[in-house]
Amino acid sequence: MGKLTWSCLLLILGLIGSCKIKIDDRVVEDSSKELESIITRFDRPEASILKGVHVPADKSYFYTSGLVADVVNPEAEAGTSERYGDTYQQSVSTLEKIKSALKEADFDLEDVFFLRVYLAPNEAGEVDWQAWFKAYGEYFNNETNPNKVARSTIAVYALANPDLFIEIEAVAAK
Repeated sequence: MGKLTWSCLLLILGLIGSCKIKIDDRVVEDSSKELESIITRFDRPEASILKGVHVPADKSYFYTSGLVADVVNPEAEAGTSERYGDTYQQSVSTLEKIKSALKEADFDLEDVFFLRVYLAPNEAGEVDWQAWFKAYGEYFNNETNPNKVARSTIAVYALANPDLFIEIEAVAAK
């Protein structure tokens, strides 16, 4: 093989292997292998949630299970909002639970980039979207935490416990 062919072959093998190769005492590096370390949030300025998020491969992730509110009044009758609170109270309780779980794993709310939210009808048979949106705004897309998240909010027939009106899953990365 000629010198040019060997050089091309060595260049290809070097890029596949270590991403560096020495050619005629010069080091050639493949800059496309450098890790991008910034989480990119694709914003929609007019919306309170994002279009999407790109998380680079070098990030650490934390996933919560679907979390629900704590009981606020254990003496209250099952099937009434007095037991767990209304949709707004349950939303805040659940977001606080997420905040606590994140802290335990050395993450913060600012690291959350995705939420999946399940809303069930209250005792009047209505899904209280506005209560959830209000609570969300107190934890995301505000002065304390300006980060928006990608989010799915889904109305469901019921949750496993009929006293509960909201269940939230969170995904964080840093």
